[in-house]
Amino acid sequence: MWKLLYFPFLVVWMLGGDNSPIAAPQEKTLLSPEALPLSTVNPGNCATFDDAPAPMEAKRNFVLYRDFLKAEDWDLAYDYWQKVYATSPAADGQRNTVYADGIKFYERFISLSQDSLEKEQYIDKIFALYDQISECYPEGGYVPARKGFDLYYTYPGRATKEEIFALFKQAIDIDGLKTADFVINPFTSLLIDLYFEQKVSLEEAQKYQQLIRDIIAKGLANCNGVACTRWEVVASYAPERLEAFEVVKGFYSCDYYMDKYYPEFLEANGDCDVIREVYSRLKFGGCDEAQEKFRALIEVGNAQCAPEKGPAEIAYNCLRDADYQCAIDGFQKAADEATDAEKKAQFLLLIGKIYYAHLKNFPRARQYALQAAAVRPNWGEPYIMIGRMYASSGPLCGPGRGWDSQIVVWPALDMWVKARSVDPAAAAEANKWISRYAQYMPSKEDIFQRSLKEGERFYVGCWIQENTIIRAAN
Repeated sequence: MWKLLYFPFLVVWMLGGDNSPIAAPQEKTLLSPEALPLSTVNPGNCATFDDAPAPMEAKRNFVLYRDFLKAEDWDLAYDYWQKVYATSPAADGQRNTVYADGIKFYERFISLSQDSLEKEQYIDKIFALYDQISECYPEGGYVPARKGFDLYYTYPGRATKEEIFALFKQAIDIDGLKTADFVINPFTSLLIDLYFEQKVSLEEAQKYQQLIRDIIAKGLANCNGVACTRWEVVASYAPERLEAFEVVKGFYSCDYYMDKYYPEFLEANGDCDVIREVYSRLKFGGCDEAQEKFRALIEVGNAQCAPEKGPAEIAYNCLRDADYQCAIDGFQKAADEATDAEKKAQFLLLIGKIYYAHLKNFPRARQYALQAAAVRPNWGEPYIMIGRMYASSGPLCGPGRGWDSQIVVWPALDMWVKARSVDPAAAAEANKWISRYAQYMPSKEDIFQRSLKEGERFYVGCWIQENTIIRAAN
């Protein structure tokens, strides 16, 4: 049966080093937790107004501190809050307001303090209040979720990744499909990190990646107004980050690969690169060549795409069999032995594409693309590929939307502009990507708000680590 000996390369995200995932930065999120939801269950062991020595005075102090808080008179508000917290922290027994407001006070004190020891004491008080909320109002998974969020973003270093992951997992296990939106992005990042660090099992990772997708689907299907915007942010980040698991053979089923990649074959119009790409994905996903769709792909490949021959044939065979290190070694040997610059550059770029598409190792992929460009200076394809890696890094370098995810487009544009400048034959492809991504750059307002100016130099960090030029979206 026909075998495709050349696997092309799709747009994917992430691994760093030769065999390990890049640890995603603790992405800044647009999804700060919403206010503590009011609880209606008081198990009876938390003091209410009726339990206070002077119930009417406790109620009056509650009203006063709330009024002062609304007026942002923090000092007076805190004075009266302390009195309420001392005698009736559960208020009327139907709301966690006193605890939630206490967290607000201590967060403000942290922001104003210059004393690190004092800050730590305030943080301890915040987490003590979370524990008290759990005791008095043990509904839902909000408290472990909020603890996890604060430890992940606001107070890093106070807990290990495993401890934070456990808090988010507890929240998800309690709330299920009703899990709050702000949980999903950091939980997804931790799930990926801990799996590749061998601290989460395959079965657990598979379970929660599917639950993440189901939670997002329900959130989008049932949202209204601002909530929809929040769920759209999650949907622009988590599913793309979960593509990291595509490097794990058997993690996703054949149906996953068929649903995701087969439509690309249908739209390929006989493009052999795309046909080979889809073939490789389906084979890696364990699809049976006897399946009707797979047979259709093979028939088109037999008719239109000749197998590769030459000194790198063994490397192509290894690539077909998903033996990526064997393929890399083979193409490196072919590149070392090549006397023709064009062939040498092609073999080097093939190695880059293996790192890019199959191993999801962006830094190594860029390294080999640049080597190929050095051997063949008038070739635009290496720069096209690097630009696509940069542009697709929004979910890796940020939350999927917003500033940190948008600025990756700037160095991507630099690569595409370079591609068309060195290789007129690459101009159409470069212009296509420039046109597609120009709309995703930061707005003029976002640039101005950061006291920056269009045309200035700017350093993009994350794995990209490039100097670029500030541009505004069209």
